[in-house]
Amino acid sequence: MTTIASGTDTLTRDALTVLQPGFPGTTAPDWLLRRLGEGLASVGLFGRNIASPEQLASLTAQLRAERDDVLVAIDEEGGDVTRLEVRTGSSFPGNHALGAVDDVSLTLEVAAELGRRLAECGVNLNWAPSADVNSNPANPVIGVRSFGADPGLVARHTAAYVTGLQSAGVAACTKHFPGHGDTAVDSHHALPRIDADPAVLTERELTPFRAAIAAGTRAVMSAHILVPALDPARPATLSPRILTTLLREELGYDGLIVTDGMEMQAVAATYGIERGSVLAVAAGADAICVGGGLADDETVRRLRDALVTAVRTGELPEQRLADAAERVRALARWTAPGRTAAAGTGEGTARAGRSAGRADVGLIAARRALRLTGDDVFTPLTDPPFVAALTPVANIAVGDETPWGVAAELGRLLPGTETGSFTGADAGHAALVAAGERRIVAVVRDEHRHPWMAAALDTVLTARPDTVVVEMGVPQAPPRGALHIATHGAARVCGRAAAEVIAAGTHA
Repeated sequence: MTTIASGTDTLTRDALTVLQPGFPGTTAPDWLLRRLGEGLASVGLFGRNIASPEQLASLTAQLRAERDDVLVAIDEEGGDVTRLEVRTGSSFPGNHALGAVDDVSLTLEVAAELGRRLAECGVNLNWAPSADVNSNPANPVIGVRSFGADPGLVARHTAAYVTGLQSAGVAACTKHFPGHGDTAVDSHHALPRIDADPAVLTERELTPFRAAIAAGTRAVMSAHILVPALDPARPATLSPRILTTLLREELGYDGLIVTDGMEMQAVAATYGIERGSVLAVAAGADAICVGGGLADDETVRRLRDALVTAVRTGELPEQRLADAAERVRALARWTAPGRTAAAGTGEGTARAGRSAGRADVGLIAARRALRLTGDDVFTPLTDPPFVAALTPVANIAVGDETPWGVAAELGRLLPGTETGSFTGADAGHAALVAAGERRIVAVVRDEHRHPWMAAALDTVLTARPDTVVVEMGVPQAPPRGALHIATHGAARVCGRAAAEVIAAGTHA
C-alpha cells in the first residue's frame, strides 16, 4: 500500500484525496508525483496526455510507481468523445448509434471491449456512460452522446454499458445526474436550466439513473444544471437536495459521486472553483473533477487549501470530507488488480466471458447503426468524389482536434477523393465551386440545429441533385439527396461504415 509522506495530516490528506486533477503532457510532472505521495488519490486524463496505447500504459505505470492504488480516470465515451483515439477518431460508435441498433447484448459487448482496452492501458475509471435522455433536439452538448430520446431505451442501454465496462474491471461513472438531455445551453459556457415538473423528471430523467444504480454503477457524475423543481437555488453539483436527498436517500445510491469539471462556466463563473468545490463536497459530492482547462500544481493547492479552511471554519463538516475521501479509497480498492467479482453477479459472469469479445465489434456496431434512404436506386460510386464537409463548431466535450467525416475512409476505397471544409452563409456556393464536375458527398452534423447548414445543403442539392448526403449527428431533418445515410455519430468507424456503402454498396 502507498506510504503517505510524513508531515501530511489527516485533514490535508483527505482534502487531496477528493481531488481529480488533470495535468499537461504525456509523462507525469514532478508536482503531480509529489502530490500523489502526499495523499492525492486520483488523476484525470485528457487527449493532451495520450499519444499511443503504449505511451499511455507507460504513463499509468509511472503514476502507480508513486501510488499503487491511484484512480486513473478518463473521459472515453467512444463515438464523438474519445481520448484514446483523439487524433484518429474512435474505433467504437457512440451511444446514439448503439441506441439506433437497440441490441443490449451488442451495447454490453462494445462497452466490455472498450473497457478491456482501457484496462490494458492502466485506466480504471471511465467518466461514461452518458445516461442523459436527449429529449430536446436543440441540445448543443449531448446529442449523439445520448442513447436516444426514449427513457426506456436509454435505461436499458445504460445498464448494459455499465455492466460491460465494469466486466473489464473499469469503474463506470454514469453521467450527468440528474439528466442533461432537456437543455439548450452547454454547461461549459453557461448554466443550463430544466423547467420540467417533478413527475416528468421522475419518469424521464431519472429512469436511466435508476437502471444504472440497479446495474451496480460504481460512480455517478453530477451535472452543472439548474432544476428548479428539485432545487430552485443551486445547480445539481452544489445541491444537497439533489445529491444527498434524491441520489443517496431516495434512489439508494451509495457509490462515488464525482462532479463534472469545476472549471466549467456553469459553476466557475458564479461561484469560482474554490467556493464551488467546497459547496459540492458539502452537498454530497465525493470527488472534485478539475483539469479539463486547469491543470497545474497551483490549482491543486488552492482547492486543497479551500477544503481545509472550510473544515476549520466550520463551513464543511470534517466527517463529510472524511466520508468523501473514504468513498474514493473504496473505489480504488474495487479497481485493484486481481480483485474477484462477487459470485453469482451478472457483472462477474460478464467478466468471466470478456476474453471471447470481438476486436472489431465497434465496426460491426457502426455498420448496424446505419439508416439509409434511397439505397434501393443508388449506384455505388466508382470515381473519386469531392467530400464537402459542412462543419459546425465542435462543442468542448468533443473537441476540435478529433477528425470526423467520411473523406479519409472514402479515400482508401476511392483513391483521389478530395475534400474541403465549409461553414457560414456562403458554404453551399463555395462547396459547389470547389467540387467542380466531381460527384459531391455532402457531410453534415446536426443539420436541424444549424440554419446555415440546411441552407448550404439546399444550394448544393438544387445544383447537384445526385449529391450523397451523410448525416453524422442526430438525424432530425428529413432525409434528402440521391442517397441519405444517417450514421448516428461521427466516430471513425461510422465514417468507414458510410464509406463502404457509398463506394461498395455494402451494408450490414
